[in-house]
Amino acid sequence: MNSRDVEAAAKRLQGNIHNVKVTSSKTFSAMSGCDLFLKSENRQKTGSFKVRGAFNKLARLKEAGSTRPVIASSAGNHAQGVSYASAQLGMQATIVMPKSTPIAKVMATRGYGAEVVVAGDNYDECYEEALRIQQERDAVFIHPFDDEDVIAGQGTIAYEICRDLPNVDMIVVPAGGGGLLAGISFYAKQINPRIKIVGVQAEGADAIVRSFRSGKHCSTDTVNTIADGIAVMNPGEKTVALIQENVDEMVPVSDDEIASAILLLLEREKQVVEPAGACSLAAVLNHKIDVADKRVVCVLSGGNIDVSFIHKVVEKGLVTRGRNMKFKTPMLDVPGSLEKIAGILHEVNANIIEVRYDRISADLNLNETIIHMGVEVSSKEHGEAMIRELRANGYDVTLE
Repeated sequence: MNSRDVEAAAKRLQGNIHNVKVTSSKTFSAMSGCDLFLKSENRQKTGSFKVRGAFNKLARLKEAGSTRPVIASSAGNHAQGVSYASAQLGMQATIVMPKSTPIAKVMATRGYGAEVVVAGDNYDECYEEALRIQQERDAVFIHPFDDEDVIAGQGTIAYEICRDLPNVDMIVVPAGGGGLLAGISFYAKQINPRIKIVGVQAEGADAIVRSFRSGKHCSTDTVNTIADGIAVMNPGEKTVALIQENVDEMVPVSDDEIASAILLLLEREKQVVEPAGACSLAAVLNHKIDVADKRVVCVLSGGNIDVSFIHKVVEKGLVTRGRNMKFKTPMLDVPGSLEKIAGILHEVNANIIEVRYDRISADLNLNETIIHMGVEVSSKEHGEAMIRELRANGYDVTLE
């Protein structure tokens, strides 16, 4: 693979995907101390960068004269990318998705034109079924990341960044299997070795971080993160090799930091970004990287977040940022006790959102209860002031 492969991929994609321009963010620039720009692939066709690699791979097959059907296994963005690309190119595609896949994602994948087979209780079983169908139908398996044509397709993001922002100093990229990070880092370093490339993973799915730091391919036995789009136990052999060669730094971020970034993107940029896509911004805003006075592009890799999951992420983000707080305190179990504590919270402009009593703890007196309260405040500082006021009024407050 060379830079011309990425540029050829960019030509194939022209007119077939959205032209997502790099945009500046004054808010995030001020928060991070750099000139921060966003590459919003959450606004891409199918809601993710994955369509780039899928389209390039399928177009290359068609150019080579292949008439074989294609097959992929995926519970998310790769499924929709392959489905969309196959429909645009007039190719027959089958996507195998695990039984746990939300129905909205199954319907979206079908809607783009592919046949969907729901099989297996997890991804590994789904993958095995895809390989069985591949043999049965003599189909071409489209790997989500460990394929040079797919990697070149993802690298078109770097091609566009360098076109839109020629003086970029740093590109920050989420990583799971590594196709996006491998493609972006490969092309950027070919064009301008001065550009610093930083990869970001969730702490609970950090196989590439481990690989990068140890200098050899590593996998993990489990993954545990809200960032399902990058929850990969075994990254690609090709991708890890390219990352070792071209990436300058790998950093992990926590689920709390990811959730906070999603909430900020909703509030400040009016953008819906999935957890995997928000990792890059989370790393910058939580000072995991030295970005001072640099021109930095954060790649927001996708926006396919389940509506039913958004409220959980928002709640987690509110807690992380100190906007929602939970505490408990003993108090007398007599009429007027709740009114008294509610009055104090009213005076400090804290909004009560949850109240729960515990009357059966062993260390309580007969006339006591423990009250558990959830409150909404404007900031961590506001919350700390609220706690000080409660303690000044004799409440033995413990944060939960």
